[in-house]
Amino acid sequence: VQPTIHLVHDNTRNIDTILDTLEISQYDKLLLDLGWSSNQFETPERGFSFKHDGPLLMTLSDDPSKAAFTAFDIVNEWSEQSLVDILLGYGEERFARRIAKAIVEYREQASIERTLELAEIVTKAVPGKFRRGPIHPATQTFQALRITANDEMQALREILEKGFQRLAPGGRMVIISFHSIEDRIVKHYLKLKKEEGLATILTKKPITATAGELLENKRARSAKLRILKKI
Repeated sequence: VQPTIHLVHDNTRNIDTILDTLEISQYDKLLLDLGWSSNQFETPERGFSFKHDGPLLMTLSDDPSKAAFTAFDIVNEWSEQSLVDILLGYGEERFARRIAKAIVEYREQASIERTLELAEIVTKAVPGKFRRGPIHPATQTFQALRITANDEMQALREILEKGFQRLAPGGRMVIISFHSIEDRIVKHYLKLKKEEGLATILTKKPITATAGELLENKRARSAKLRILKKI
C-alpha cells in the first residue's frame, strides 16, 4: 500500500492545527530533524551567513516585514544587557560582553545593516589569538541571533509537547539535534516524561554519526539522535 504524503509549509510548533486540518488524531512515529538546510544558510539574501554579504535578517519568514523582529532589529535596538543574555544563552559565547559592547559602540555611529559588517565587528571584539582558527569568531554570535530571531527554543519546547500528545501508546518519537542547547532541551524533556511514567527512553546515550557518515557529510559531526517510546 502506497503511503499518503502531505507536504505542508508551516512552523512545526503548529503541528496540532496542521494535524487537525489533515484530520489526523494520532500517529505511531514522529521524526524531528532540527537541522537547517545548507541552502538556507548559503543564500545571501536571507542574511544567515558570515561568509556571504547580505542583509541582517536571519528569519525563516518568507516575508521578513511580517516577522516579529529580525537580526537587524536585535543588534540595532536591543539593550547591551539583552545582547549579552542571548549571546551567552543561545550562543554560549565566552566573549559575550566584549561583543555586545562593540555592537553598541558601533551602532552609536551608524546602524549595522549587513552580515559581513557584523562579522567584522565581532571579529575585532574578540582577543587576537581567537580571530584565526577552524571556527569563525562570529559563529556563535550568528547562531544566537538566528535562534532569537526565529524563537527556535520555544518552538522546540512546543513541538516536543504537542508531538508527544498526538503520539499513540507504544509510538516512538525520534529527535535529531545539532547543538548543545537544543540537545539539553530534548534530553530534559525525555527525562521528564520518563519520570512522569509516561515514556521510556530507548537511547541511554545519544546516537552520533559514524566515521563513514562523517566522510560523506561533515556537518553531521554535531548531530545527536535520541529516541522516546510512549507508554
